[in-house]
Amino acid sequence: MDETNVRVNSLKAWILAARPKTLTGAAVPVMIGIACAVALYGWCGIRVVPAVLCMLFALIMQVDANFVNDYFDFMKGTDDERRLGPKRACAQGWITASAMRRGLLVTTLLACVVGLPLVYYGGWEMVMVGLACVVFCFLYTISFSYIGLGDLLVLVFFGIVPVCMTYWLTAPPTALTSIPFAVVLLSLACGLIIDTLLVVNNYRDIDNDRRAGKRTLIVRIGERGGLIMYLLLGLAGTIMAIAGVVLLNWHDRQWTQSLLIMYAPFHTWAFNEMRRIRKGAELNRVLGMTARNMFIFGILTSAALVLANW
Repeated sequence: MDETNVRVNSLKAWILAARPKTLTGAAVPVMIGIACAVALYGWCGIRVVPAVLCMLFALIMQVDANFVNDYFDFMKGTDDERRLGPKRACAQGWITASAMRRGLLVTTLLACVVGLPLVYYGGWEMVMVGLACVVFCFLYTISFSYIGLGDLLVLVFFGIVPVCMTYWLTAPPTALTSIPFAVVLLSLACGLIIDTLLVVNNYRDIDNDRRAGKRTLIVRIGERGGLIMYLLLGLAGTIMAIAGVVLLNWHDRQWTQSLLIMYAPFHTWAFNEMRRIRKGAELNRVLGMTARNMFIFGILTSAALVLANW
């Protein structure tokens, strides 16, 4: 969307603040969780309503997280004129601080309303899961991202929690005795792949973060460590995903695991670009490539799981 001529607090401003391109990161873990249930119980065996609710909850929470990040980084002064990443709504004056506070309150409440019916399918434990998602959504920007724990939260809340909980809620109730190890493995793989997006973001902003006192993991391990981390996360995620598909489809079509090998060239390409560019706003190109790669990983993993049961 064109970022020029944005009226204050307009619909266009809110769409830009919602960062539609980031919604891939919320959708992919839910896709994989649903695919895990389909792989084990078939399309006719899964519960559709909780699957839809999980997807809606994840998408709304991603928008909520974007609003929280936009508002609190603006208030802390992190998003200043030296920012290299995509423009932020509050910092650009597209949305006033008071309007953003109301916006993040609305998205938080809407996420709670959408997630509450999941109690019917998963029990009152889902309330605790939902509360944890909301609380850590705020804590990520307010505290954890400043002390180098952002990557851990991505692993948990973009990997383990959404994949495992979506599987748990989508699988038939008669099957809910435990979450298979293969599903946990796939959730970890998903978290590692999605964390590559945070790594690129923090790698690009390493100088600004140092000035702002934001001690991200990339600030702690340095630029060379960040490059190595990006490469290893993608490769480790691919290997773990292949292992998860093999374990989940042990008695079915094993050829589907080969689909995941197709992810490696895309990740390697993005890594080489990141290594070539090194510094500056041009790294936003790698950010876009990584977002695309995340979606490719989600499609390939889901396809590998679903086709084995076809």
